[in-house]
Amino acid sequence: MDSQDAAATPARDGPAPDALEQAERAAETWRARAHAAQLPPEGEWSTWLFMGGRGAGKTRAGAEWIADQAARNPNGRFALIAPTEHDLREVMIAGVSGILSLPDRETPKYESSRRRLGWTNGAIAQGFSAEEPERLRGPQFHAAWADEFCVWKRPDYVLSTLRLGLRLGEAPRLVVTTTPLSRASLYRLRDEASCVTTQAGTEANAANLSPVFLETINLLYEGSRLIEQEVLGKLVDADGQMWRREDFIDVRSPSPAAFERVIVAVDPPAGSAVGRPGSACGVIVAGRVQGAAHVLADRSVQGLKPEGWTSRVVAVAREFGAAEIVAECNQGGDMVDTLLRQAGPPCRVRLVRAMDSKRARAQPVYHAYQLGRVKHAGRFPDLEDQLISLGQGEGGPYDRADALVWAVTELLLQPPVAAPRIEALVPWGRN
Repeated sequence: MDSQDAAATPARDGPAPDALEQAERAAETWRARAHAAQLPPEGEWSTWLFMGGRGAGKTRAGAEWIADQAARNPNGRFALIAPTEHDLREVMIAGVSGILSLPDRETPKYESSRRRLGWTNGAIAQGFSAEEPERLRGPQFHAAWADEFCVWKRPDYVLSTLRLGLRLGEAPRLVVTTTPLSRASLYRLRDEASCVTTQAGTEANAANLSPVFLETINLLYEGSRLIEQEVLGKLVDADGQMWRREDFIDVRSPSPAAFERVIVAVDPPAGSAVGRPGSACGVIVAGRVQGAAHVLADRSVQGLKPEGWTSRVVAVAREFGAAEIVAECNQGGDMVDTLLRQAGPPCRVRLVRAMDSKRARAQPVYHAYQLGRVKHAGRFPDLEDQLISLGQGEGGPYDRADALVWAVTELLLQPPVAAPRIEALVPWGRN
């Protein structure tokens, strides 16, 4: 809690009896009106994910939950996170299903300039835009409500920053309400052990919707794959998506004993050519045997200076007996070659340059996966997450995925590179 807030709101031992009674009456009224997916799950959970179709009552569910938490926790501190500042104000706070519009609940004081709601018992909810995640650094909260998670620009980073602030009380909780989109970030959230999911389609909230809206939305999406996503509120694969999570179950295979060729593919970190510590360096080891590429290891590293990541690449090449190091040079040009050679590689170093977009380069690699020509010698969760994100067109990073694409491209989709040939020098004039 900020010292200023603590001074402004004197501590209380608990809610006044009438406030508790009002909160309980409001909760009972809401439970009678709500459909099952709008109500918090029973039992222990840290995150409640409510995935719903258009108009399924997601906003109302989140607003009711936060209002109930505020009523039961004097001086509580809560966070509201929307995709944009406009969404925060017009949907979560002042929208028709927002916090200020809830019947039977106390209407908190809204300070729009501070993005802040205040209840008479001292509870405060602070609003944030997912476009400005750095504002979440510093404040701390008892609970949070995050709305339309799937359209956040940097969902993983914003969510992790928020969670570092959920550190007040005995059991901080997070509610996420969203129309489901096929995003790697949503799969990760849903699969967390402490996350409980509820799901509802538009029809579940039909009593509160215009019949014309229901007819229109069903007509709009009828016959398309998106009807499950937009109307039924189900998590489905997006149009144009390449890799899906289940694809990586089928490709796992024991590593062969020997290979025709092993390479280390490298996606150098940004800034590597000027000596700054890079963001991340993708390092993927793969080998070819009998027309298939086997991904052997993901040795990617984060935040190392040039001597650090080049030493890592060289050590990995030596460990796996690689015939070649293939490194993308878009970020560093010939300097990438110089840096790797200075590290003392045990094999040839060859630079490759990307001419097409990342997704375009990944398409033929994805088809190789579909044909069963790419195998994984184990689980590589970080790499798989990046491949899923790349296939969906989400924002990066793609360091591991880029290196994987280069590895498979070089092993399966390019003509074989001729090995260096050594010839004896014959003295002049001698046959």
